[in-house]
Amino acid sequence: MPQLLVEVLWKGLLGGLVTALIVLASKKGNVLPGILPLAPTFAIIALLAVGSKGEAGGFRAACLAGAKTIPAYLVFLGASWLLVDRVDYRLAILGGVAAWLVAALAIFLAPKFL
Repeated sequence: MPQLLVEVLWKGLLGGLVTALIVLASKKGNVLPGILPLAPTFAIIALLAVGSKGEAGGFRAACLAGAKTIPAYLVFLGASWLLVDRVDYRLAILGGVAAWLVAALAIFLAPKFL
């Protein structure tokens, strides 16, 4: 159990560090905070969690699943970009998340229905 706690705390620290970097970068400009989320921080955390199981097939499956979400991420950014002129930026983000959810569900569920 202590090993699991250390793993969770380390991954939380990594995610918090990237979040802090994004907030600090936003004080200096607008481009760097938009680029930092592309750093594979959360993918690294996910792959560490999956890789710790010692199954190369599961690791590859996690890599493929992450790659499949790239279009959904683009949908999120596009929807947020389109909505920000129409609604408050927080609602634009929420709309982007909703669009991301629809896109992600379509990506992962559509093959089951085809």
